[in-house]
Amino acid sequence: MTDIDDLVQRVATRAASDSKDLPAPVDDAQIAKAEAQLGFTLHPLLARLYRDVADGGFGPDYRLLPLFGPSSSVTGEYLTRREASVGVEHPEWPEGVVPILTWGCAMYAGVDCLSEDGQVLLFEPNPYSGGSWDVCWFLDSASLEAWLETWLAGTGWFEEDAFDRDDLVEPQPWEQAAGRLSSGT
Repeated sequence: MTDIDDLVQRVATRAASDSKDLPAPVDDAQIAKAEAQLGFTLHPLLARLYRDVADGGFGPDYRLLPLFGPSSSVTGEYLTRREASVGVEHPEWPEGVVPILTWGCAMYAGVDCLSEDGQVLLFEPNPYSGGSWDVCWFLDSASLEAWLETWLAGTGWFEEDAFDRDDLVEPQPWEQAAGRLSSGT
């Protein structure tokens, strides 16, 4: 068993213990359909979570979004946000960053599917005061794998008691934001 296999198994175990009515996992055809609509390949670990754990409904706080759906979904949110960002002077959403969950108040966690490690980003619109949206993008975790480990360990900034701990690591400004937003990728 690889480290990723072990991680996916631990996520599946935690997901099943947190919710008795998890959605069924998606199949390869649904992954391919999502990737065709998105215009890029999902990060391999993210695809695996949807294929081997569940179609969303697990993870921190509001839980991962489903790939498709009549309400908020990974593909729907991404396509809506990218459509609003194409051809405007100050795009809000970079290409290749799929929203995977909402934190509420228009905040999202997103996975950068164009980064090798699947960086997890935080979109927090409150700092926006006009002009570039780069001030609203933060690096939550250098990899999806590390982000999941943080959730499993209960040590993320999003945990209820996070600010009571001395070892809290908060999201930092995403250094690539300005370049990714201005280039369209």
